[in-house]
Amino acid sequence: MFIFQGKLFDSTIADEGTWTLEDRKMVRIVLTKTKRDAANCWTSLLESEYAADPWVQDQMQRKLTLERFQKENPGFDFSGAEISGNYTKGGPDFSNLEK
Repeated sequence: MFIFQGKLFDSTIADEGTWTLEDRKMVRIVLTKTKRDAANCWTSLLESEYAADPWVQDQMQRKLTLERFQKENPGFDFSGAEISGNYTKGGPDFSNLEK
């Protein structure tokens, strides 16, 4: 049996958390983060434990940044896109630029 003890890395929405038992042996827990944008990628499950290794963390940042660009630019096809450069914390902030 495995029990998590400690403080989550950041806040979650309690009413949206679920768990399921799969194949009578694995418990899958789904937590919905309060801050769900690309700039708020959790580096670990708990504040000081279960941190993602650097490669996994990098891949999560890239994926979240690409998802952000897809939401901000719905007319563009990002199917073959790769993220490089400044993509940590969701990439550069262009919200202050004039349109």
